[in-house]
Amino acid sequence: MNKRFLEAVATLTGTTMGAGMLGIPYVVARSGTAIGLAHIIIIGAAVMLVNLLLGEVVLRTKGNHQLTGYAGKYLGSTGKRLMAITMAAGIYGALLAYIIGAGTSLSAIWPQLPPVAGSIIFFAIASAIIYFGLEAVEKSELLLAFLTVAIITIIIVATIASDKFSAANFTKTSFGNAFLPYGVVLFAFLGAVAIPEMKEELGKSRALLKRAIIIGGLVPIVLYSLFTVAVIGISGAATSQIATTDLGARLGTLMAVFANLFAVIAMGTSFIALGLALKEMYVYDYKLRRNAAWILTCIVPLAAFMLGVKSFVAVLGIAGAVAGGTEGILLIRMHSKAQNRRTEIKPAYAIKTGRLLAAALTAMFLIGIIYAITKAAGG
Repeated sequence: MNKRFLEAVATLTGTTMGAGMLGIPYVVARSGTAIGLAHIIIIGAAVMLVNLLLGEVVLRTKGNHQLTGYAGKYLGSTGKRLMAITMAAGIYGALLAYIIGAGTSLSAIWPQLPPVAGSIIFFAIASAIIYFGLEAVEKSELLLAFLTVAIITIIIVATIASDKFSAANFTKTSFGNAFLPYGVVLFAFLGAVAIPEMKEELGKSRALLKRAIIIGGLVPIVLYSLFTVAVIGISGAATSQIATTDLGARLGTLMAVFANLFAVIAMGTSFIALGLALKEMYVYDYKLRRNAAWILTCIVPLAAFMLGVKSFVAVLGIAGAVAGGTEGILLIRMHSKAQNRRTEIKPAYAIKTGRLLAAALTAMFLIGIIYAITKAAGG
């Protein structure tokens, strides 16, 4: 494995693995451990397949684009607008979730600090970095990805090795909550925006893109599963919305600081990366001035938070199911259109999904969207 290949894997892993994983144990504990792990494996595999479809589209197409560019090319102006709206909605949902989650984690580290105050402090620092830009954050994906994997692995090993870990804590199946993990888990696996960048990183070694997508997809499946087992193994049905707060409460002060500091850093780097991407989309695609783009990027999630949206898991679930599901449907459609067109470039690989598999994936995403909207509306 050469450096380019490792960078490509790290880009996908780093883009995918972030604060979303912190909400998975909570929803899994409520659906039942077996059902929750099935969600992680099935959704992880489905997202990996969709990423492979996108990878083929990227390899078939001349030039460098982002998701909106590919959507415009294969789905027309309407598809491009829908992809842009989907990306913006997903990012806004993520930014809001990170504002909520960071405040809770900071309060777990410093109990004297109210969660709302912690959220405001987090937002002020992260939004300032987005305003000025931080090249070091934008160019450190490889290091951050390896650090993230290493820290999560340490947390998993330390938790499972603890005398407070017990298989008796694994929650029983609750069929009434069987679909609850869907949106949160889907959110935690979203990382399609990394695929075009991976192609550029691989350079002339683009034939390795398929393998890089598979490995970059398998790592989160394995670590999310182990992390969920570790947290539920010490917390059981009492698992909280942000998993690291459980670890600190049950494994002592050192773990409280370590795990929650990791959570804040994970949410901070994700907030900054997504915020910068959204700001740049407004600047490059919609020709807004940088100050206006920054205000539009940051004011929406802050306003939602100040208006009273405070549920970390609820926001993750809606953003994952609705924005992630819409993105998945668009990517499947793009792949179909690209395969049916005259190929600009012969791709290094081709995925034959067949109509049945494509329809099954589309149905999964569509049902998830309907479920999330209905649940949010109180239906």
